[in-house]
Amino acid sequence: MTTPLPGGAPADALASSPSEKKAAAKAIEKHIHPDTKTAGDYADEKTNTAVKEFDARDGHGWATSTALRKAHKEWGKQVKSLLHRLGSDHTSLIDTGLMFQRADGGAAGMLRPPSALDDF
Repeated sequence: MTTPLPGGAPADALASSPSEKKAAAKAIEKHIHPDTKTAGDYADEKTNTAVKEFDARDGHGWATSTALRKAHKEWGKQVKSLLHRLGSDHTSLIDTGLMFQRADGGAAGMLRPPSALDDF
């Protein structure tokens, strides 16, 4: 049995091979990030409509309008934070592969015997 990661995902669900990392980065870039933004925009539109409907027209608005406005503001911060996190995860997935390639190449260069061609 694998130990779950924070958030409940099993440890063996991690993308660890270069192809899995590339696929995960692509999924974030092509689907998860844009779909999350689209859903956030849709919710903005619908919430703003609801706030206007409950707002004061004759000086007596509903408390629902104020509550929706406050909740929507906090929710917007959370969506923005999620989008930022998705962007960071995407960058990390790509950078990890590059970092290992550079490290492996550097180690290989140090382990390779010197060549007469190195001076040219």
